[in-house]
Amino acid sequence: MKLALIGFGQAGGKVVDQFLAYDSEIGGGFVEDAIAVNTATADLHGLENVPEDRRVLVGQARVNGHGVGADNELGAAVTETDIDEIQHAIDQVPTHELDAFLVVAGLGGGTGSGGAPVLAKHLRTIYTQPVYGLGLLPAMDEGGIYTLNAARSFQTFVREVDNLLVFDNDVWRSTGESVGDGYDRINREIVERFGLLFASGEVSHGDVVAESVVDSSEIINTLSSGGVSTIGYASESVGTNSDGLLSSFTGSNDEFDEGSATNRMTSLVRKATLGRLTLPCDVGSADRGLVVATGPADHLNRKGVERGRQWLEEETGSMEIRGGDYPRADDSDVGAVVLLSGVTDVPRVKRLQQVAVEAKETTATVHANAEDEFATLVDTGGELDALF
Repeated sequence: MKLALIGFGQAGGKVVDQFLAYDSEIGGGFVEDAIAVNTATADLHGLENVPEDRRVLVGQARVNGHGVGADNELGAAVTETDIDEIQHAIDQVPTHELDAFLVVAGLGGGTGSGGAPVLAKHLRTIYTQPVYGLGLLPAMDEGGIYTLNAARSFQTFVREVDNLLVFDNDVWRSTGESVGDGYDRINREIVERFGLLFASGEVSHGDVVAESVVDSSEIINTLSSGGVSTIGYASESVGTNSDGLLSSFTGSNDEFDEGSATNRMTSLVRKATLGRLTLPCDVGSADRGLVVATGPADHLNRKGVERGRQWLEEETGSMEIRGGDYPRADDSDVGAVVLLSGVTDVPRVKRLQQVAVEAKETTATVHANAEDEFATLVDTGGELDALF
């Protein structure tokens, strides 16, 4: 699947930077172009893989390259003002070769949470390709302002994109892990899961062709339900023998054991679905799904993919479950990528919605109290004038 990646804000830019490295590492070929947009000069300078001429600084007239300070309303405003500068960079993308746009942003900060929905709306107005979002939810312990930004941005972002893929940092942070190490590892988890999904339909010269190809239309059809999506991934090493060749699952001989391969894939699909989702949810609430088996071609078989697909069909109760495989000659791991689209029963989203409601009620109360206090001051001022 050919994508134009647009990283918005600090977190979005870093993830797109990692996507470029991962695409090169696996020879995926899914990144057609990549752009980073930010209001902070330092964040753009910190990128390693996004070319300098694909880095766009916005909001200079208002924040002078220093960022918006977690103010997502300001982030939205400067994006609206400087949308032409972003469009100039997008004009250089060979859009005739694109399958979709992917706008990546952290939803807790100011630039990404405010600007990404503005850009998504702009792209959907101009282009016929789908515009997807990849939203990164902040951990709950990062602070109230970030949670509030995420609550506000989430509702807007999901409305402005064709589908919002979500990664919840709160689920993936490890206890005792430093912030820097934590985010480096989390970014790797993000690009591995989403990268394998998007790369699965791309075939380069010399690649092994899948038994059941997952092309871009399979992914697009799965995401066409709209709403919110989540991805699971689980893998196991198949090991190597003394000659450096991949061994069978049983390890008893050099022949491929089809029964073991089928059971292994079914187990991986279950593990990816029930315990490794980027956004935990009730699997039964998914509208559509896609199963992709990855790994060395000799250890992938159609029966394993079909069994996994059937299991997911039963778990979701949906007839819109697709499946296929993505052979990777240089990989020693067999894995399963599971995409669940249009999920509705998501505890974290419900908490964010409650935060948004409470914030709105609190704001209304504060405004009402302020008006009452002002009225009281005016009345008191009139009484004092009468005394003198």
